[in-house]
Amino acid sequence: MNKIWLVIQREYLTRVKNKTFILTTLLAPLGIILLIAIQAVIMSTGSDKIKNIEVYDPSHLLEGELSSRDNLKFSFPNQPLDSLINHYIAGQISGVLEIPPIEDSLVTQYTYRYHADDQLAMDESMAVDRAIGKKIRSFKLKKLNVDASLLNKIDTDISGVPVMVLKDKNVTSMTTMVASALGFVIGYAMFFIIMLYGAQVMRSVMEEKINRIVEVLISSVKPFELMLGKVIGVGLVGLTQIGIWLLLIPAALFVGSMMFGIDTSELSSNSISPEIAGVSAQNEFLQVLQELKNMNWFLILPLSIFYFLMGYFAYSALFAAIGSAIGEDINEANSLTLPVMIPLMISMIIGFSAFNAPDSTLAIWSSMTPLLSSVVMPVRLPFDPPWWQIAISVVSLLLFTIFLVWLAARIYRIGILMYGKKATFKEIAKWIRYKG
Repeated sequence: MNKIWLVIQREYLTRVKNKTFILTTLLAPLGIILLIAIQAVIMSTGSDKIKNIEVYDPSHLLEGELSSRDNLKFSFPNQPLDSLINHYIAGQISGVLEIPPIEDSLVTQYTYRYHADDQLAMDESMAVDRAIGKKIRSFKLKKLNVDASLLNKIDTDISGVPVMVLKDKNVTSMTTMVASALGFVIGYAMFFIIMLYGAQVMRSVMEEKINRIVEVLISSVKPFELMLGKVIGVGLVGLTQIGIWLLLIPAALFVGSMMFGIDTSELSSNSISPEIAGVSAQNEFLQVLQELKNMNWFLILPLSIFYFLMGYFAYSALFAAIGSAIGEDINEANSLTLPVMIPLMISMIIGFSAFNAPDSTLAIWSSMTPLLSSVVMPVRLPFDPPWWQIAISVVSLLLFTIFLVWLAARIYRIGILMYGKKATFKEIAKWIRYKG
């Protein structure tokens, strides 16, 4: 046990003191701020070339008014269409918008024409479509003698309120949405953390084997102790990095939103005032916080940690075994890692499905299947799955992880000292059966 602790210390301190680790850990929150800034700039950027467009509207459908983007300037000259097109040919305007008259007020489709060689950009075209659509709606209401205010009263917002019958639990209409989002975040994080730090274990083993450092280590440490120390050491490095990010990223998000925040009132409907939109957004945010508070964290947190540790140990042990089996040709890793990556990728795909349907047959059985449960079950935890499903999942994953660590150790003890021979799956099977 003391030798395992020495290996853990070596792996942990070597990586934590590395400049790459320090820079990556500290620069990640700055990268978040940069992404927020880039997103804010991109979201606020559209077509900025000023276009002067003359509108031909013989039926006065648009009533001499058309509001759109700041870079689109509309004018309504009382001239024939040919004269307006000549203005475009002479380079006086950017294009001509032709508005055909509506013959039938009950028409469900309408097509306008834009005369120009340089067509409108997609955002400009969508803005013109919306503006014309509003005018046509007003025209139809007048022709059909329909009161616009009465029509607005006919529209009804529908929402469902869940009511518990047998369970004593406080639920609202947002419970499912918040649970789905939380499950998605947990499952997504599990997938990437296991894949990222598991691959680091494999690279560490490969580097020591290729550089012949392992020959010195094996003289004083058993192969199993070396492998287990590496897995635990790299895992602690990952937990350290994640812990720092959990402290720095919220601060980075707060600073980024303060510096490059997007005004939510601009994203709201034009029919809602900014004051009402702001109050609505604030109420929804408070409701989300309340839903998060009502989650069964005494179940979610410890089980999420358990599934992370078991998933990490299972996959990292397999990655370590693969690293030990690879010779001087690093390209061999591609064929050997494929069988390990397939169940991890499948678990992520099923996790996406469980995000939408946590009680589906596929999600239930996958959450109780080792190698899949480490990602799928955390997605289902916010939905309070039955205790017997959790129990089967925990026991099966624990036993299977112990088996995989034992299996990886048998591969590791032979492969770590094997040079000059390409490892195949048939050869690896012999290493597992070897009793020496």
